[in-house]
Amino acid sequence: MLKIPFSEITPEALFLTRRDFLKSAGIVSAGAALLAACAMPPAGDTVDNSAGDPPATDAIADEFGDPLNTYEEITNYNNYYEFTTDKEGVAPLSRNFQTSPWSVAVGGLVANPRTYDIDELKTLFDQEERVYRLRCVEGWSMVIPWLGFPLAKLLALAEPKSEAKFVRFTALLDKSQFPGQKVSWYDWPYVEGLRMDEAMNDLTILATGMYGRDLVPPNGAPFRLVVPWKYGFKSIKAIVKIDLVTEMPVSLWMRAAPSEYGFYSNVNPDVPHPRWSQSSERRIGELQRRPSLKFNGYEAEVGQLYAGMDLQVNY
Repeated sequence: MLKIPFSEITPEALFLTRRDFLKSAGIVSAGAALLAACAMPPAGDTVDNSAGDPPATDAIADEFGDPLNTYEEITNYNNYYEFTTDKEGVAPLSRNFQTSPWSVAVGGLVANPRTYDIDELKTLFDQEERVYRLRCVEGWSMVIPWLGFPLAKLLALAEPKSEAKFVRFTALLDKSQFPGQKVSWYDWPYVEGLRMDEAMNDLTILATGMYGRDLVPPNGAPFRLVVPWKYGFKSIKAIVKIDLVTEMPVSLWMRAAPSEYGFYSNVNPDVPHPRWSQSSERRIGELQRRPSLKFNGYEAEVGQLYAGMDLQVNY
């Protein structure tokens, strides 16, 4: 989940129609950039769920008892700048996105570099259901039942070399399918990264589906990263390349706004974004805001990764 870093790169119509929301949330000042609104999309611009069986999951809530967001909410409210900066526009623009054939190259500092077909990855590893909270840097959130497998399992097959310190992920670069990539404001393709210990944590998964079925294009089909204790934009979509490297990867958002987006991007209510507070969030489908949780509620599982670090500096 991403945000628009500079108001001057936002189409005027989008800026004006959302500004009322920002004022009501108390996060717009004269010099503030656009923070995309959290209203639900209009009924006509939705992912078509008429074909096949309805999404199925045994899960009904996360570990805190918060209910899952609906399939319709999750698939029709998305930040995906490769398509558009407009959340409501992602679903219709991505309808014809080609997710097959699809391959993912795993290389860099590994003993066993290899390119995998997406269907092979689905059979190599058991597809586990993981119900995770997703917290957007913009201040909204969802509860999503993902299907996928731990990234650590794929890295184990690759056999990382001792000098590998980070994992760099690269998304598809295809201007014929991604109209947003024709915009020169960003350094495409989308790149993200994790430290090795973050990548090897069991919570970190590579998702191939959600709600009991394959991913759909608005949610990063056919293959995306999910790191639930970090802001959503860290969970890169449409991955085509995974490399193990020695140097910290510089992500698309670090290049676009280095003073606002750091490498770690852990959910931290005590560290405000330079232009708004991160102390609360609004769950999509709810009207009231709720307090945000450190590491998005996963501190017990990942807090030790950052022991001794100054999280104000390492944001």
